[in-house]
Amino acid sequence: MPDHRARPVPAASERLPVRAAIPALHAALAEHGAAVLAAPPGTGKTTLVPLALAGALAEVPGGPSGERRVLVVEPRRPAVRAAARRMAWLLGERVGGRIGFAVRGEHRRGSLIEVVTTGVLLRRLQHDPELAGIDAVLLDECHERHLDADTAMAFLLDVRAALRPDLRLVAASATADTEPWAGLLRGPVVETAAEIHPVEVVWAPPERPPPPPHGMRVAPELLRHVAATVRRALAERDGDVLCFLPGVGEIARVAGLLRDLGDAADLLEVHGRAGTAVQDAVLAPADRRRVVLATSVAESSLTVPGVRVVVDSGLAREPRTDHARGLSALTTVRASRAAAEQRAGRAGRQGPGAVYRCWTAAEHERLPERPRPEIELADLTAFALQIACWGDPDATGLGLLDPPPRAALRAARTALTAIGAVDGDGRATGRGRRMAGIGVHPRLARALLDGADLVGARTAAEVVALLSEPLPPGVGDDLAEVLREVRTGGRDAGHADRWRQETRRLRKALGEPAATGSGGANRGSREAFDGRGAGRTDEAAVGTVVALAFPERVARARGTRGLLMASGTGAELAEGSRLSTARPEWLAIAVADRPTGSASARIRQAVVVDEDIARLAAGPLLTETDEVTWRDGDVAARRTARLGAVELSSAPLRDPDPEAVAAALLDGLRREGLALLTWTPQAVALRERLSFLRGALGDPWPDVADPALTAHAADWVRGLRCRADLARLDVAAALRRLPPWECAARLDDLAPERIEVPSGSRVRIDYGGDRPVLAVKLQELFGWEAAPRLAGGRVPLVVHLLSPAGRPAAVTADLASFWRDGYRAVRAELRGRYPRHPWPEDPPAAAPTRRVKPRR
Repeated sequence: MPDHRARPVPAASERLPVRAAIPALHAALAEHGAAVLAAPPGTGKTTLVPLALAGALAEVPGGPSGERRVLVVEPRRPAVRAAARRMAWLLGERVGGRIGFAVRGEHRRGSLIEVVTTGVLLRRLQHDPELAGIDAVLLDECHERHLDADTAMAFLLDVRAALRPDLRLVAASATADTEPWAGLLRGPVVETAAEIHPVEVVWAPPERPPPPPHGMRVAPELLRHVAATVRRALAERDGDVLCFLPGVGEIARVAGLLRDLGDAADLLEVHGRAGTAVQDAVLAPADRRRVVLATSVAESSLTVPGVRVVVDSGLAREPRTDHARGLSALTTVRASRAAAEQRAGRAGRQGPGAVYRCWTAAEHERLPERPRPEIELADLTAFALQIACWGDPDATGLGLLDPPPRAALRAARTALTAIGAVDGDGRATGRGRRMAGIGVHPRLARALLDGADLVGARTAAEVVALLSEPLPPGVGDDLAEVLREVRTGGRDAGHADRWRQETRRLRKALGEPAATGSGGANRGSREAFDGRGAGRTDEAAVGTVVALAFPERVARARGTRGLLMASGTGAELAEGSRLSTARPEWLAIAVADRPTGSASARIRQAVVVDEDIARLAAGPLLTETDEVTWRDGDVAARRTARLGAVELSSAPLRDPDPEAVAAALLDGLRREGLALLTWTPQAVALRERLSFLRGALGDPWPDVADPALTAHAADWVRGLRCRADLARLDVAAALRRLPPWECAARLDDLAPERIEVPSGSRVRIDYGGDRPVLAVKLQELFGWEAAPRLAGGRVPLVVHLLSPAGRPAAVTADLASFWRDGYRAVRAELRGRYPRHPWPEDPPAAAPTRRVKPRR
């Protein structure tokens, strides 16, 4: 048997700064069982500390007396492999002896230390909550606040509290912001002093500010400037250059701009999907100068030797979820100040260095202090399934630094309920537990399980493997065509290899050859699916699996390039899309995003399907309803079949529900206004009188403004069937029914329609203005000392005194004052113009008349 006793490690480890903090860490764990290790990148926390926890460093005092099994948890797959290889090298071994690792689809056992991703740890905890045989867990890079890492820490705290009080926990952070973690773990902070060489900051903004990032798009002019800054750094500084870019696409474009470096430097591209050979080359010292183009994976997870210069684009990628539309995507954002400091520190590990920041010092001060935790931004469907399987579907009992947003958690639970993963109380079903164990997003797990019944285990696994990670840059948007290309090796050999490996893993998870689904609305025989014709096309098979994964994204064409998804969101194909040339009636959309300010989603990857596949795969969204709505100016009653928001068919409804018709008529009145009713002069006058009394006396006189009348109209439209019935409605009669009976009896007293003047004429009062108005010829009011007051004497009647020709001569609300002070001037003006009419000097004492003076 191999000798697994503690032994000295190479002298290189003695230069790692974290070595000095190991005794304090041992002491903290012995007393508290948990601790936070604050150690900057490059200090050895990822490699030397696990060896010390495992008892593999004989020369470090205070460690365990015997060997302990240690689990090291990393957020990214490249970091897992790199850490395992580095620790095995320190022990003078190969990976697979005492040091092992596990990522999705690849597992090399280690007898002493195993390095795993957070996803692997979560699946292991669900299967074995006690972590049998594990003595200590080191959760690395906890400062990055990945959702899986936060979840894993919460579960580990549960395990330690309830099952394994002896389990030792270490949260390792590359930043000094460790107090929240210390409070969560109830353990001390052990700090490592790192020898950081001075790093000169060179502000290197473009001459003209480029457009800000928009969704996943980064302005080409900014990428050209980044490439130019790399060339400048190569000319001005010594050492390797590490350039930070937000994603794989940007790395490829900048690499294309730097292909002509020739003998000046080797060009390496590092990201989560980079092959093992590339990762090995990056992590090993080199004889030639190098330019390393990297995503944030190189901020803290990987230490690249030889780097003396950092070029920082200032951009990063964060998840964004549109819960209302069911769309999730990464978006490009400005990196935080904390991330910028992390990146800059990579230039000062081995000696003085420099960082070229592609923005200004003023812009730097406006950057966010630190990145937002992923739990606030991401799609929580996978998280919701994890906590449901753990037994805490509301996450109320979990030790999380930040609680999940309630709305996002509700949306996630709704999605899980629809695919049968949780029950009505949010508890995991047997089907949900199987989904959680597959190791892909719950949507993809559902598509794998149900798709195996419909299209076969192999095809379902191939499609789900294709959907489980982003596609290489430059592939088209037709997923069926992409699948055919990947099957033959594709343009990206590394991606094709990972796809084949993931396909094999998924087929194994299905238990092929006896791969069957385990329930759900879309179970059915493969024979039934294949019965529509001999030999299913790639489009049909791919489309079925995609629609099973994303049923709300099944879309039907509308217009030239537009489609409507079952979720109700519009979607558009890009100009020049391969799919648009076929003018598809139906699409199953796998990847879509919604640009800022756009009402429609932008289709990234999809596949052509037909209505039968759409109905089959998105069956839970299929409904048949009687619809009675206000449409195109009238009531429309029909029976409609829909797939979510997508209308499939409709037929006239002969005998619609009267209540539904009334609701539609009321909706029409709200949308088009009360002009749909026939307003006779009598109805208009009555409404004005009621409005006057409401203003003068208040309750209980009814409000007859448009909103209030529309509400009252709910009673008026009962029994009506169409717009023509609205036009025939007796509005005046309806208005008379509005006041209480005791008010209705006094209507003519308080606001009479007409009033009798001294001449005997009954003159209509105009209630249409701010105050009631009586317009009458002046001679008809002779003998009237004062005009009556309305509304029980509260409101004076405004009198418009007219000339014999009916033109306004004077206006008064105090007739007595007019006779006394104003009449003389009016009489002087009008008596010469109208000599045949009487103009007495004392009008209150004169006889009223409607006639001229008799001829002599």
